[in-house]
Amino acid sequence: MSDADHAAARRELVSALRRRLDASERTLSAIGAVPRHEFVPESHRGSAYADRPLPIGHDQTVSAPHMVATMTDLLDVECGDRVFEVGTGCGYHAAVAAEAVGPGNVFSAERVPELAAGARERLDRLGYDVTVVARDGREAFADEAPFDAAYLTCAAPESIPVAIVDRVLPGGRVVAPVREDGRQRLVRLTVGEDGVDREDHGGVRFVPMR
Repeated sequence: MSDADHAAARRELVSALRRRLDASERTLSAIGAVPRHEFVPESHRGSAYADRPLPIGHDQTVSAPHMVATMTDLLDVECGDRVFEVGTGCGYHAAVAAEAVGPGNVFSAERVPELAAGARERLDRLGYDVTVVARDGREAFADEAPFDAAYLTCAAPESIPVAIVDRVLPGGRVVAPVREDGRQRLVRLTVGEDGVDREDHGGVRFVPMR
């Protein structure tokens, strides 16, 4: 596919997401700006703008665009907000977040060194100022806290780790899939001075957090 073909496919994807989701134009614009085909293996580039997950190696996947859009929208971030991502993967979700909050404001942790290195190179090559480290998300970026928002691209066991929630400012949000009773639910926490408010946003399917 040519660059023009990829651009047309992105426009079609955004139009489909606009019909399917109650997402903000800021979020849809971010999805429309990121060349997803650059983040998937060459063997899957023909499906880059299909609204489904795709394998990226190391038993990991890149989430479907509608899920990335949903999670980005639930974060309710704006330009200048600082965002903490757990699970860089190929870097696609981080790029969408960076489109929403601007350069230098996304900090991403990936436990698989090879994926972290690949994402770092890819994001840099495409002009995204995202900080990527190869480290467990429960430990990464403690010295960069607090953040305005955080999200996980892997399913947390039973609850979102306290170490991650504690890095988010009061009034900020944490969005993550959480495993409960053998199922996964997409959860949004709003951090308060005296605890968190929890919202359930439906069933999902993600690779497990390790």
